[in-house]
Amino acid sequence: MNFTAGELCHWLNGRLEGNPEVVITHPSGIEDANEGSVSFIANPKYLEHAATTKASVLLLAESAPIGKTKVTSIIRVTEPYIAFARVMQKFSTALADKTGIEQPSYISPTAKIGCDVYIGAFAHIGDNAIIEDGVKIFPNTTIGDRCEIKKGTIIYAGVKIYADIKIGERCIVHAGVVIGSDGFGHAPLPDGSYMKIPQLGNVIIEDDVEIGSNSTIDRATMGSTIIHSGVKIDNLVQIAHNVEIGEYTVIAAQTGISGSTKIGKKCLIGGQVGFVGHIIIADGTRINAQSGVSKSIKDPGKAFTGSPAFNYTESLRSQVVFRHLPSLRLKIEQLEKELENLKKNRLAEK
Repeated sequence: MNFTAGELCHWLNGRLEGNPEVVITHPSGIEDANEGSVSFIANPKYLEHAATTKASVLLLAESAPIGKTKVTSIIRVTEPYIAFARVMQKFSTALADKTGIEQPSYISPTAKIGCDVYIGAFAHIGDNAIIEDGVKIFPNTTIGDRCEIKKGTIIYAGVKIYADIKIGERCIVHAGVVIGSDGFGHAPLPDGSYMKIPQLGNVIIEDDVEIGSNSTIDRATMGSTIIHSGVKIDNLVQIAHNVEIGEYTVIAAQTGISGSTKIGKKCLIGGQVGFVGHIIIADGTRINAQSGVSKSIKDPGKAFTGSPAFNYTESLRSQVVFRHLPSLRLKIEQLEKELENLKKNRLAEK
């Protein structure tokens, strides 16, 4: 898909300097740009690249100074980084803009399929599933019975969605994701074996959620595992049964969240963080990578680190003390020797 500078400027609600008829064929970084590309400069320290870049169109802040440049057209915007992200989204959408039903694929006679839907080869759509307008389902994907996938959502190749799952509008589910597999529920028996507890709930994913490759979201034992609107989940994340994740929370790779934990809104969770089950994490919490969260966090907007995780500032102070432990030990041993000598001298005086 190609755009002119004028079309892009209008779409971004920007201000154009230069030729509106320049054709844009792809986005690129400022140093890798070539003819037909659109790039951006958000950080003032990169403004020097405006003189050498080969980009055809450049996104700049309203007040950014510009000297000599070979760029044919400049689009002035309030936030160049956000504007460029929108441009990349536009090109990404164009790449995934497929329609039609490929064969071989299976669509249950009771399934309801909307307009402008794409269903790739070897996909399976179960009984009474609802696939709304503009949904893209790539090859080798399974959509279980009674699932509901709302408008504009993209399900990439090899995703497995079990029965009764609900996914909102404009979501992105990357390759290899499993949604709705059984929660990890087993009751211990007197003989040391385990009886499986049936997992009869479902998963509800609201609008504008993105789920990274090979992540898993378990169905609830009863009720629902809930991922609220705007949540962004990285690759290889495990979300257990009956977990609830608040709006606009971001979770980095290899994080594991145990059952029935409730995570608040707008939290930032680093990679390889582990949560025990049945705890509550306050809104706006920030958790450093590789932390282990073993109890509820009640105060919003605080940062935590370590295993077990505790207040970030206190942790930094503790690390300072920890680094000085060898010298502190030597001082203590020296004081103990001096104290022992004092005792010996007093005994000798008596």
